[in-house]
Amino acid sequence: MDAIILPVTLAAAAACALLNAWLTYRVGQVRRAEKILVGDGGSTRLTARMRAQLNFVEHAPFVLILLGLIELAVGTETWLWAAAALFVAGRILHAFGMDGWMPGRAIGIVVTLLVTVGLAGYAAAIPYLAFEESQTIELVDVAS
Repeated sequence: MDAIILPVTLAAAAACALLNAWLTYRVGQVRRAEKILVGDGGSTRLTARMRAQLNFVEHAPFVLILLGLIELAVGTETWLWAAAALFVAGRILHAFGMDGWMPGRAIGIVVTLLVTVGLAGYAAAIPYLAFEESQTIELVDVAS
């Protein structure tokens, strides 16, 4: 059996795993600096970093699943690469925004929502578009 390679999804999943590791590291930096082992200890800085990571974890699975299913349905296309790159860039900007650079947060939120809604809309349209292109197969009885 041949392996199914989904290069966009694989690259996006790898980027998301590394991004999550970076976000985890950033939370750990504040925990060490402020000597907080559990919870947020009332630290707004730690809360912001924890929320940046959690917000990423809330969005990444949907985007990765949509990327994978769309790539399976229509193949690897350039616009999928762009959507994956935009999502990762948006999440990086969001993390910096949660540290206080407010344009990064706003841009990150907008990019994330646009990518997610765009992928969801396209995924929802694929069955309709495929139905329009489907062909009818006529069965012929040749056993007579």
